[in-house]
Amino acid sequence: MTGRRGARAALALVVVAFAGWLLSAPLVSALVVGLIAAFLTWISSAPASEAPALLPPPVVQLVDRTQDVIDAVDDVLLIVERQRITHANQAARRLFGAERVQGDFRLAIRHPTAAELIAADRETEAPVEIAGLVEADRRWMMTIRRISEGAKLVTLRDRTDSWIAERMRVDFVANASHELRTPLATILGFVETLMEGGAGDDPAVRQRFLGIMMGEAKRMQQLVDDLISLSRIEADRFSIPQTPLRLGAVVDEVVGVIRSGLRDDPDRIRVEASPCAEVRADRVQIGQVLHNLIGNALKYGKPGGAIRVSLDMVQGKVRLKVADEGEGIAPEHLPRLTERFYRVDSGRSRSIGGTGLGLAIVKHIVERHRATLDIASQLGVGTTVTVTFPAIAPGSLSS
Repeated sequence: MTGRRGARAALALVVVAFAGWLLSAPLVSALVVGLIAAFLTWISSAPASEAPALLPPPVVQLVDRTQDVIDAVDDVLLIVERQRITHANQAARRLFGAERVQGDFRLAIRHPTAAELIAADRETEAPVEIAGLVEADRRWMMTIRRISEGAKLVTLRDRTDSWIAERMRVDFVANASHELRTPLATILGFVETLMEGGAGDDPAVRQRFLGIMMGEAKRMQQLVDDLISLSRIEADRFSIPQTPLRLGAVVDEVVGVIRSGLRDDPDRIRVEASPCAEVRADRVQIGQVLHNLIGNALKYGKPGGAIRVSLDMVQGKVRLKVADEGEGIAPEHLPRLTERFYRVDSGRSRSIGGTGLGLAIVKHIVERHRATLDIASQLGVGTTVTVTFPAIAPGSLSS
């Protein structure tokens, strides 16, 4: 191919130069024109570059990331196709067990309503609440969506916590209303009696009625005060106290105030305080804890029985204990003592002025201080409440 190009160029040189010479052009000019013609012939006779062949793009093997995607979701996810589970995320394997999410979906979801919805040939228009799936006390919101021909995505969202919170809110409103309604009804009843005449004319009867009304009004006031206090404590539950405090000084102060109000035997409250490290605490709230715990010991303990308040160091932490010598509390009641308005003996609690919120307030204060609360009781022996606080510097002790 190169030889032919050279021959064509040489021929073009000779022809053009000779033609120029015949036309009486100077020899040099004829040679220059011939060289230009030879160069152009050389260039024009170059073979056209071949067009690149169109090769098919390389085949990329795509990795199925379905399992990785659904494993990253916190809700329980199942992909069901023709009644069989083809994919289950990690949350589903934890809930149902890995061996139950590998075949027929009915092996995992043993709930009539849920199984019927999955087996039906339709999507759920709105999330459906499912109770008793796997565990009796758990609540789930289930949705079913089509994702391809014959396949469905089943989503289960755990709403147990919100359900419990809603139930607590409803119970709280009902209990608070009941607690306020009882003294209010008593007050209204005596007021109507006094207004009707007759009873109001007798000084002794009138004085007795007024005394009962005053007691019920104070009970309502105490209940409202406890509700406000509990609300404030809950609002600050994420704010950890930072003020260094010596619990021994607070114990002495609170015990002194309570002893001053005891007419019969103020010395029944006995304090045993060892040198302890400081803790980060809210002085007012620690005083509330002591007032509630010692007050409960006085109300429910054996009349005249000793109440022991102790303060010491245990494994680098500050331990506060209040123990009474009372009837004790049955084991089945212990887990519920810190619930709002829960009472072991409702009649007795109301008769001595209890609101049912004391230990709930103690629990929330303890949680705010990142401390621990333990209630131990033995029938016929008494009850001991222990609060353990993290110390600031266990090696630095103070009285």
